[in-house]
Amino acid sequence: MRRIRAAAVGAVTLSLILTAAACGGGSSGSQGSNEQPRTLTYWATNQGANLEVDKKVLQPELDKFEKETGIEVKLEVVPWGDLLNRILTATTSGQGPDVLNIGNTWSASLQSSGALLPWDAKNFEAIGGKDRFVDSALGSTGVQGQDPAAVPLYSMAYALYYNKKMFADAGIQKPPATWAEVAETGKKLSENGTWGLGAEGSNLSNNIHQVFVLGKQHNADFFTSDGTADFTADGAVAAVKQYVDLMAKDKIIAPGNAEYAQNQSLSDFAKDKTAMVLWQTASATFKAQGMNEDEWGVAPAPVQSGRPGPGAAVNSMVAGINMAVFKNTKNIDGAKKFVKFMTSDEEQVILNKAYGSIPPVKTAQQDPAFNTPALAVLRETLATSAAALPQVPEESQFETVVGTAVKELFAEAAAGRPVTTESVRAKLEKAQQQMPKK
Repeated sequence: MRRIRAAAVGAVTLSLILTAAACGGGSSGSQGSNEQPRTLTYWATNQGANLEVDKKVLQPELDKFEKETGIEVKLEVVPWGDLLNRILTATTSGQGPDVLNIGNTWSASLQSSGALLPWDAKNFEAIGGKDRFVDSALGSTGVQGQDPAAVPLYSMAYALYYNKKMFADAGIQKPPATWAEVAETGKKLSENGTWGLGAEGSNLSNNIHQVFVLGKQHNADFFTSDGTADFTADGAVAAVKQYVDLMAKDKIIAPGNAEYAQNQSLSDFAKDKTAMVLWQTASATFKAQGMNEDEWGVAPAPVQSGRPGPGAAVNSMVAGINMAVFKNTKNIDGAKKFVKFMTSDEEQVILNKAYGSIPPVKTAQQDPAFNTPALAVLRETLATSAAALPQVPEESQFETVVGTAVKELFAEAAAGRPVTTESVRAKLEKAQQQMPKK
């Protein structure tokens, strides 16, 4: 996601799953109605530097849609910290928008509620066909083997952003490609009040994104093939320890980053306080904070071998935003028309260019606007070395409990307490005990 969100409380998500049959989406065969064909309500995610930026980006496009169709779209941009709980409340009450954006990692969890319109072959045909979308984006739209719960809207991937001047001043010729090089480079940059690497130690979702990728590099998935939580596997423990050790052992992350949860690491980067940051599609944010494009570089996120690829060489989760429709919408035809409009080639270029993201629509992705050096790294990552987070109903609980475990370990590292394999395993055992039993 463009703005890495705060995870919702796991107990709320569990309540969502257990009450799926009572959700406002109605029966599994419900496809909404056309009782209010002239209006739509739309919850958009905060993709820009602030909510007002999003309104300035989106409103002209919504006006264009109204001119073409006669359908007015009432826009609300919802902050990430509020969005998941707002959606969960809407699914249980039946009082939600017609169309909404969701973080793609939520797709399976929200799919289990039964409240979202399934995108079967007929519904995909209404928006131009499923084959218009790239495979990596479709892989984060719901449980494999089921009709997707949402349609890809914006695609993103993690990369390593680095401050060119800070690198040059330290005599560093190129960005690190391996984790060993990250530690070595970071130590050269961590002096005189500056730090090698930024992190968001209290941001549960960011924690999950990082340790999921490291888990892949240690041959761990955090879930077994049948969807059972497997947080204490040796590879999962090693992944979490390796990430926290960037502060605890390597000391290239400032202790204060243990409390960061609102993109402060990006501000530090823009103010030359931190030389590197691992982030999703950060260029637009840096520009908004006053940096010129030639002040930073973009390189693939590191892997153990230095060569990103599939399997143990995965270096990003498949990040992005999906577009969903509530099944009980009172303008089902208009909702589909709106999704078709927002995923059209023209709108995909306009919107993704504005946000610095990548279109998940194949033809739009070929536009020259997405051939910049920075976006080329992200495109290559999505195509060759990114993996979808587990598409299981308990995914958002996973983010909460394991993300919290990582947050607590960062707090211990910031306080100078040792972070050992045993202490990491104990935190993950506690997290696993909070997951529902299969």
